Amino acid sequence: MTENERIQLNVRITKETSAKLDEIVEYYQQGLKLGRIYKGDVLTDIIEKSYEVMNKQKKSFKRY
Repeated sequence: MTENERIQLNVRITKETSAKLDEIVEYYQQGLKLGRIYKGDVLTDIIEKSYEVMNKQKKSFKRY
């Protein structure tokens, strides 16, 4: 999949989770000063970082 190729995910989340996501988006908005930050961009960043952490943990588990 290329960088610009995107798919749409339709998911149901709780109001509490949505409020947390809004707060995270606001945090990104204030911290990055890049203009408008979208929820999809924040979710993509969170998923990519989580994926990196997961792979590091998987590698460390294989050592034992």
